[in-house]
Amino acid sequence: MEGVRPGGAPPAAAGGPGSGSVPSLFPPGLHGIYGECRRLYPDQPNPLQVTAILKYWLGGPDPLDYVSMYRNLGNPALNVPEHWHYVSFGLSDLYGDNRVHEFTGTDGPSGFGFELTFRLKRETGESAPPTWPAELMQGLARYVFQSENTFCSGDHVSWHSPLDNSESRIQHMLLTEDPQMQPVQTPFGVVTFLQIVGVCTEELHAAQQWNGQGILELLRTVPVAGGPWLITDMRRGETIFEIDPHLQERVDKGIETDGSNLSGVSAKCAWDDLSRPPEDDEDSRSICIGSQPRRLSGKDTEQIRETLRRGLEINSKPVLPPINAQRQNGLNHDRAPSRKDSLESESSAAIIPHELIRTRQLESVHLKFNQESGALIPLCLRGRLLHGRHFTYKSITGDTAITFVSTGVEGAFATEEHPYAAHGPWLQILLTEEFVERMLEDLEDLNSPEEFKLPKEYSWPEKKLKVSILPDAVFDNPLH
Repeated sequence: MEGVRPGGAPPAAAGGPGSGSVPSLFPPGLHGIYGECRRLYPDQPNPLQVTAILKYWLGGPDPLDYVSMYRNLGNPALNVPEHWHYVSFGLSDLYGDNRVHEFTGTDGPSGFGFELTFRLKRETGESAPPTWPAELMQGLARYVFQSENTFCSGDHVSWHSPLDNSESRIQHMLLTEDPQMQPVQTPFGVVTFLQIVGVCTEELHAAQQWNGQGILELLRTVPVAGGPWLITDMRRGETIFEIDPHLQERVDKGIETDGSNLSGVSAKCAWDDLSRPPEDDEDSRSICIGSQPRRLSGKDTEQIRETLRRGLEINSKPVLPPINAQRQNGLNHDRAPSRKDSLESESSAAIIPHELIRTRQLESVHLKFNQESGALIPLCLRGRLLHGRHFTYKSITGDTAITFVSTGVEGAFATEEHPYAAHGPWLQILLTEEFVERMLEDLEDLNSPEEFKLPKEYSWPEKKLKVSILPDAVFDNPLH
């Protein structure tokens, strides 16, 4: 449950960031973020705030202690309209006493290393900021805390619902650096500020097929769609491609030239080893085995998370992250503590065979996806594998993961000789360029979901590969 109040209402000792004076009990991490807000808004020392009544560290459901709401006058010279500016408090370490985040030192990220911001166009006559963006930010924060997947600039979030629960076309989000807020050094590490940008479904799909940074740049060129500060207007009724049809040509050219920078998604997916008898539960690799899911090791999980975390960033080389990922601290807003800064392997020692003792080569596999995940297979094949890259589906209902790799990817345990290989519940599938081209032809109807009838099955017997597109309900049942 949340409440709205002026920021300076409670005593600072209780943790309220709005007080004009700073007593010694004022939480140091919170003070650092609030100082950056004061730099931008010196005339608003006590902004309205949405505050979690029962704090997360006391058992409450909302990870963000506060969301401050400021009135920003914009910049008429840059054609930036007046808007409301929202800033979160809680994804970074506010307290430094391990009540929420593990304190790991001052040199690395504070907590998850970032806070969220949001800029909402102010409607004519609006005297107070709407509070729905605070709940939106809490929803994203819950995802970060529960999954431990951090965000970085260029990431996209598929929301599938108007952000304000209206009839708006703005139903998804991209993330970018806040144009005004600068990284701050707190006693508990560095905090950067990632801004939420509301987008239409067509713009989300373009970001998936190409990359988030490219779509953000296009949004900046269209004043009514965001402009230079990427301000969200929930009343926007047209996509950037409807406003300026030439922008679609730029996206198409970018996809052709660059491929897609989306290297992974959380999805409803599963896989079965058809090489083994179905009754051999010990070697089955569907999402759940009876009532006990087969769990990934910590190192496997970290590698998959790293693949997903770097999903929209350009890789200098198509290299899967090493299984024994090493920690790297620094001023990277897209990195939580103990997360490696690159997909590249530090050395060949990163994939020493002893780490792969449990890896099995499979003769035949059956892949299962829901319709939304299946619709991304052509993107995976055309935008990633044909450009020498990899793509990972990580199950949202279990520990299962499926990684498609091309022949140019280093560090994979699937090979041309053994194209299907499993490390626990993590399956890798290596596809040659020739087979990818054939699959794209056979899967062409995935590009027309409105004409799609479930269930749908595709099979390549000589490759011993089967793909099924199934209803969501199949994945909601752990014993499917």
